[in-house]
Amino acid sequence: MPQLLGAQTGKDEILLLLEDVSRDYPLIRGKLTVSEVGACLKWLAHFHARFLSNAGEGLWPEGCYWHLNTRADEFAAMSDGPVKQAAKRLDGKLASAQFQTLVHGDAKVANFCFNASLESVAGVDFQYVGKGCGIRDVAYFLGSCLSETECAENESVLLDAYFCALRGALSEKLSVTKIHELETEWRSLYGVAWTDFYRFLLGWMPTHQKINSYTLLVCERTLSDL
Repeated sequence: MPQLLGAQTGKDEILLLLEDVSRDYPLIRGKLTVSEVGACLKWLAHFHARFLSNAGEGLWPEGCYWHLNTRADEFAAMSDGPVKQAAKRLDGKLASAQFQTLVHGDAKVANFCFNASLESVAGVDFQYVGKGCGIRDVAYFLGSCLSETECAENESVLLDAYFCALRGALSEKLSVTKIHELETEWRSLYGVAWTDFYRFLLGWMPTHQKINSYTLLVCERTLSDL
């Protein structure tokens, strides 16, 4: 992450002086291949592990910019249908997860800066950090950088990569039993997180390119199990 070099608080503004991470992480990518997502998944895993059970004092009570309570206008704009009818249940499942951490809240690929080899990343743009279920960041990130076909064909591999990194990052913080419980819970919420973001898109921009065959497949699978 960028290091804080200085801060000044005024009456109506806060000025922050941050390290320029582009010196060591000069690359910004709009898309990634399946083989290139590992560094970001590892970053997310370590972020979620570090802040597991953090109270989030001074941050958003609920992280991410699309959660239901902060998107009343988009919810009202949605056409009635299965997703709108399930919106509160989807939101409730994420909010009531036993294992909560701090989420980045806008973990799209454009908010990661890569080194020359694409093997290491720095995360930026932390304006939506707050409490939440870590799998929310993972679902949102994968949808930001991979095609529907890549997501569909590699879903298990991608989730395995994230949870492998998460297990390692949590190894000195939680017991093996607790790590297994967390992984079981967050894996079960992957489809819920993806469908919850789909709910936001339906109210915000129903023609968005992220509403694709994979999104519809995940949604159908999730609603049938809800």
